[in-house]
Amino acid sequence: MNMHEAVQTVKKASIRLAAAGAEVKNAALMAIADALLARENDIVKANLADLERSEKEGLAAPLMKRLRFDSAKIRDVVAGIESLMALPDPVGRTQAATELDEGLALYRVSCPIGVIGIIFESRPDALVQISTLCLKSGNGVLLKGGSEARETNRILADIIAGATINTGVPDGWLALLETRDDVNAMLAMDEYIDLIVPRGSNEFVRYIMDHSNIPVLGHADGICHAYVDAGADIDMAVRVVVDSKVQYVAVCNALETLLVHREIAPAFLPAAKEALERHHVELRGCERTRAIVDCAPATEEDWKTEYLDYVLSIKVVDGLEEAVDHINAYGSGHTDVIITANERAAMEFMDLVDSGDVFWNCSTRFSDGFRYGLGAEVGISTNKIHARGPVGLEGLVIYKYKLVGSGQTVADYAEGRKKFTHRRLDRGFPL
Repeated sequence: MNMHEAVQTVKKASIRLAAAGAEVKNAALMAIADALLARENDIVKANLADLERSEKEGLAAPLMKRLRFDSAKIRDVVAGIESLMALPDPVGRTQAATELDEGLALYRVSCPIGVIGIIFESRPDALVQISTLCLKSGNGVLLKGGSEARETNRILADIIAGATINTGVPDGWLALLETRDDVNAMLAMDEYIDLIVPRGSNEFVRYIMDHSNIPVLGHADGICHAYVDAGADIDMAVRVVVDSKVQYVAVCNALETLLVHREIAPAFLPAAKEALERHHVELRGCERTRAIVDCAPATEEDWKTEYLDYVLSIKVVDGLEEAVDHINAYGSGHTDVIITANERAAMEFMDLVDSGDVFWNCSTRFSDGFRYGLGAEVGISTNKIHARGPVGLEGLVIYKYKLVGSGQTVADYAEGRKKFTHRRLDRGFPL
C-alpha cells in the first residue's frame, strides 16, 4: 500500500471510529497493553538495533537518551494506557443544549477531529502515547517518527494495529509513515487530514505551517524559565530548580534559563551552583551572575537556546517586571515558574507571563499530560486557539451542532408566525 492509499484508508476508518463506543475503544486499549507486554523482548531487541546504529551515526546524546525504549519504559507506557482507559470518553458529551422553540432543540456535542498527522523525533514512547490517545478520542492517526527510531517504530505500530483487529475498531485507523517524502506529501493532503501536530524546533514547526493548508497545532521549542523572587525560600528554590533542570534534561519541559532577583542572588546563587554542579550542569551567567559565582559567560544566543542538555543560563534581574519581560521576549510560551513566598508576586507573574503553563513553587517538569491527569499527551501546544499546554484527550476533540426538530421551517420565523424561545435545556443528547 502506497502512502496515498494509506492516508485514504485512515480517513475511511476514522469515520467509523468516530462512532465507536467507549467499551469498544477501551477493549482495544486493553488489547494493545497486553500485546506490548507480550512482545516486550521483541520491542527491546528492535530498539537496541536502533541504538547501535544511531550511536555509530553519531546521534547527539540527548536524542540517544530519548531513543532508548527499554523494559521500564514499556511498563511506563502500559501504565499510561491503563490510566487512559480509566478516563471518561471525551466523545459524545453534550457541551450545551438550547431550545430554539417548542419541539426544536439544539445540542453542541463533542466529536473527534478526524485524521491527525503527528510528526515527532526519537521517542518511541511518543508513538504509543499518541496512537492510544487518538484511539480513545476516536481519531485516525498518521505517525511519522524519526529515522533513528525506525525499527522500534515499525514493531510498535505493527503491534498496536494488530492488537486492535477484531476488537470492534475499524482496521486501518493507524498508519506509519517513514520518509521525508511522505511528510511533504502529507502536507498537501488537506482533503484527508484534519490536523497536523509537529513536535520539533521552531524552524521545523514554521516549515510545516508555511507548506500546508492543514491546521497546525504547534509544539515548538521548550525554552522554560524559573524566576527566583526576592521572597523565595532558598532551600525550596534550589530543590525546584535542580529538579526542573536535571530530572530529565532531554525534554521540552526541562529548565533552560534561570532568572534571579538581585536581592536574593548573593545567598541563592552559591547554593544553586553547588547543587547543580553535583549533577555536572554547566552554568552560563550574565555579568552580575559572574560577579557572585564563577561560571562561563552567557551570550544573547543563550537566552534563545533550548539546550536539552546539562547546560543552564542564568541572569540576575532587578525584579518581577524585568523577569516577566525577559520571559515574554525570549521564552517559547511553554512553561515558566516563579519561586516565592509572596502571593501577590506569584499572582502577578502568573497573569503576565504569556505561556501555556505558569507555575508557582514547583518544578517545570510537572508540565505533562500524564501528570495533569489528561491520559498522556500528543504534545504541548504553544498555540492560543483550540488547545494550549499539554494536549490530551480534550485537545483531540472538537464539536458539532445537532439540531432535533419536528417539521419546523425557517419561513415561519422569518415571516413572524413563530418566535424563537432560546431557552437553555438541562438535558443532554441523545434524548
